[in-house]
Amino acid sequence: MNIHYQEMTILDYPDVIVLWQNTEGVGLSGADTPEAISSYLARNPGHSFVARDGEQLAGAVLCGHDGRRGYLHHLAVQPSYRRQGIGQNLVEHCMEHLKAAGIDKCHIFVYADNQDGQSFWNKTGWVLRTRLVLMSRELS
Repeated sequence: MNIHYQEMTILDYPDVIVLWQNTEGVGLSGADTPEAISSYLARNPGHSFVARDGEQLAGAVLCGHDGRRGYLHHLAVQPSYRRQGIGQNLVEHCMEHLKAAGIDKCHIFVYADNQDGQSFWNKTGWVLRTRLVLMSRELS
């Protein structure tokens, strides 16, 4: 196994969307179309990453910021590559690039019933913010 990490581009999309579709705890929506992801990557250049073993996709993560706070979305690692530090390495790549952009805090969204996801984030130093409630509104 020879894992290399590189910036995600829209050329990675066909492999990445299949990974996301097949990963428990990843929720997809209309914001995950090729056009939407291409736009996200263009607004946040150099912040999202993929991990590859040769041509095989091992993992991926979307990362961006609003100029004030960073956000991670859809961290996923293929089951056969889990527990080898790939997820953590993807996150660290994101954190390094956010810090270089002047961002000093990053947020993630984890489904309340995703115990594996919450366990991963807790073990890697992330803290549950119980005083906050996420509220959303559709714009259509």
